[in-house]
Amino acid sequence: MPGQWKALAGLVLVAAAGAPLGAQPAADAPPNAPTFAPDGTARVPPFTLPPSVLSSPEARRQQAMRARMPVAQGTSQEPDIAVRRAQLNAAMAPRIARMQALYPVDITDTVIGGVRAKVVTPKGKPVDPRRVLINLHGGAFSLCWDACALVESIPIAALGGYRVVSIDYRMAPEHRHPAGLEDVVSVYRALAGQYRPRHIGIYGCSAGGNLTAQAAAALPMRGLPQAGAIGIFGAGGVRFQSGDSAYIAGYVDGTFPAPPADGSPATDLTRGYFDGADFGDPVVSPALHPEVMAKFPPTLLITGTRAMDLSPAIVTNSALLRAGVASTLIVGEAMGHCYLYQPDLPESRDAYAAIVAHFRRNLGTGPG
Repeated sequence: MPGQWKALAGLVLVAAAGAPLGAQPAADAPPNAPTFAPDGTARVPPFTLPPSVLSSPEARRQQAMRARMPVAQGTSQEPDIAVRRAQLNAAMAPRIARMQALYPVDITDTVIGGVRAKVVTPKGKPVDPRRVLINLHGGAFSLCWDACALVESIPIAALGGYRVVSIDYRMAPEHRHPAGLEDVVSVYRALAGQYRPRHIGIYGCSAGGNLTAQAAAALPMRGLPQAGAIGIFGAGGVRFQSGDSAYIAGYVDGTFPAPPADGSPATDLTRGYFDGADFGDPVVSPALHPEVMAKFPPTLLITGTRAMDLSPAIVTNSALLRAGVASTLIVGEAMGHCYLYQPDLPESRDAYAAIVAHFRRNLGTGPG
């Protein structure tokens, strides 16, 4: 019997005997096979993950560059938040310049609802007069204003012809949840006086994606009309560093460390933003509450097969579909966390097009 058919027959016999599908007798297990503890913990031996042949050539070239980049598996943080913010903005400056070269926009500073914001609009092109997007930038609830705000807003404003309002919501370590959410609600309330709510979209990546889910949960609770559509990118409607992908991405991507396998608390990437918060709260983790998800608007989720946010995105998409809410989940092959920050990847360009199409389709087609 050929080897592959022998292995398949073995799996069938094991399954028929009532053992977990895929388990093998110890004597037949190859030396590099995973082992499984009685509680379901899988112990995976070292393995090699080559670049995906299904990703773009640009993505494979970028993965080759990882050999010259450090792997962020440590737990230390620059203690001075002002220094860290300045470092990150400086590191992101070339990417913002590249974005502006590819997608020309005008950027103005303003204050909306008492909150500082940047308004990004396409340069030299008509701006949609009826629709507006609110962008909630990434940065672990502590960093990346205004670098991440611009990276997330520039291509969408330019390609979609939208006015994108990116807000400088309050972050840690100076503030705690729900400070950022309160700022989002203030801006939304102000814009709802200028636009019909069904013509307002909200989106963000990483912390901003999670904050978008919080906003969609909170608006109906506060008696405000729901937004017309939302985009949750590099995140989900549950806490970060949860689910299978937090562990898998810790080893195959390395951008974020894998949580401790013993169940002890993971490194707090948010610098205490959620201190004292209940992670089961329907606003903090709306995907755990079907009655909350039922009030969500049409949603687009974007993640990657190597992203630590893959599990939260999957769980959120499933919760939306169970609640009867229109939801689309895009999973970029071989992509990591917030891959749409990389403007030269074909996968990113596909994501931009999907985001523009999502809001164009769901924010209404008429003035009413």
